[in-house]
Amino acid sequence: MPILEIQDLPKDGILFGIDPGSKRIGIAVSDSQRIIASPICVLERKKGDSLTDQVLDLIWEYNANGVVVGLPINMDGTFGPRAQAARKLAKNIISKVDIPLAFQDERLTTAQAERSMIEAGLSRQRRSQSIDASAASIILQTVLDRLNRN
Repeated sequence: MPILEIQDLPKDGILFGIDPGSKRIGIAVSDSQRIIASPICVLERKKGDSLTDQVLDLIWEYNANGVVVGLPINMDGTFGPRAQAARKLAKNIISKVDIPLAFQDERLTTAQAERSMIEAGLSRQRRSQSIDASAASIILQTVLDRLNRN
């Protein structure tokens, strides 16, 4: 399955959101009506571990029929090593399962997630444990809002 544009994702069903990072991968999922994105978990990357199989297990567990991967674009619009890593993760996913996948610009989502968590009064330790899942939720919610507008 090729990598799609956001508007070409399936029109209904659960979407799965991924915030790929060098140390952790945040995971979020939508409801079946595609109104709300909710953070699920954070997968810790171990040395040499791609985490692809763990991501696939979660995709199947939540019966997702589409995946959105956050693409870390530099503020000047260029693509660096983090974007290459996100693309590699996406290719690993679609090479193992036939599921529609699209990228979403993730610039500033982690900062937005942290601001929201600070405003909610979460401790620094609590924020560090769940910030990547919150960022995945923001990435996915951005896509849901975009799809619902069209």
